[in-house]
Amino acid sequence: MIMGAAVSTVYHNLRLRHPTLDLPVIDYDLVLLIQPMLMLGISIGVTFNVIFPDWVITVTLIILCIGTSVKAFFKGLDTWKIETILKEDAARRFKSTGGSEEVEYKPLPDGQGNDPPKASKVTILQNIYWKELGLLVFVWVSYLAVQIAKNYTAPCSTTFWVLNLLQIPVSIGVFLYEAIGLYKGRRRISSKGDEVMDWQVHRLLMFSACGVVAGIVGGLLGIGGGFVMGPLFLEMGIPPQVTSGTATFGMLFSSSMSVVEYYLLDRFPVPYALYFIAVAIIAAFVGQYIITKLITISGRASLIIFVLAFTIFISAIALGGVGITRTIGMIEQHEYMGFENLCKYTAA
Repeated sequence: MIMGAAVSTVYHNLRLRHPTLDLPVIDYDLVLLIQPMLMLGISIGVTFNVIFPDWVITVTLIILCIGTSVKAFFKGLDTWKIETILKEDAARRFKSTGGSEEVEYKPLPDGQGNDPPKASKVTILQNIYWKELGLLVFVWVSYLAVQIAKNYTAPCSTTFWVLNLLQIPVSIGVFLYEAIGLYKGRRRISSKGDEVMDWQVHRLLMFSACGVVAGIVGGLLGIGGGFVMGPLFLEMGIPPQVTSGTATFGMLFSSSMSVVEYYLLDRFPVPYALYFIAVAIIAAFVGQYIITKLITISGRASLIIFVLAFTIFISAIALGGVGITRTIGMIEQHEYMGFENLCKYTAA
């Protein structure tokens, strides 16, 4: 379902430009910084999903979703207050000119007040950074090859562990390419405008760790890692529209890889999945249209943050409720609720 929503949302976002900068709404450098390590975490998380009992997964999901939704909600409130101040300032300036000069309020200021001229219209092909996309696809294809190869090896065999270890240099190599570029100033997170970020080693390592943790959580819970990336990007000061577009773009790779891994583990009911993918695609298109209209009318990009917080909170209730119900059923049936042995696991 998450992959279906990501597909339709990314297709929509590929046509969009940054509201105040002459850039795509998707920040490819930001994705390239976190996505390789996210993919590594996804692989680890899916393995944990096989090992961990359902009740551990349910408790983890509830705690993570509630904590993340609360954090996002308060971030939304802060953004709403800033937008209110900016709108009031724009109204005062409009009034001071006697209405003779139009004063435009922009929901995504670039942080410096200098908006470069924007391209009036570009095609989807022009809106894609092909080099960065190629690196992301390389990581995805490499992981896909490893997962397929693992499907033909015995769990915990030497070949099994060698294939798992091959994922590490792929992720670290692509991450270092982006990290070194940021550290030396050859690359930058352009969606923050002219604001200069101090990319010290400890900050880059923090992003690496966040990517792995987000991937582990995404793989363990089957949520694609976007629930972690979104709030993380907001804390960096990335504008809400760019946060949404970039996190969803990253989710497309991570969620699709989760689907592949769960399918190879025979933990992926295809008929149900196809139904939910179709529903998610339609819902995502409708949601994108509605939220775009609301932002245009209200001039408040903070609506995206509130939608994110609400979605995460509802996920905690819905998925947590299903998990609790299932756990209660297992208790009543006196089923085994401990940890599984990965080496003895075989797909049905």
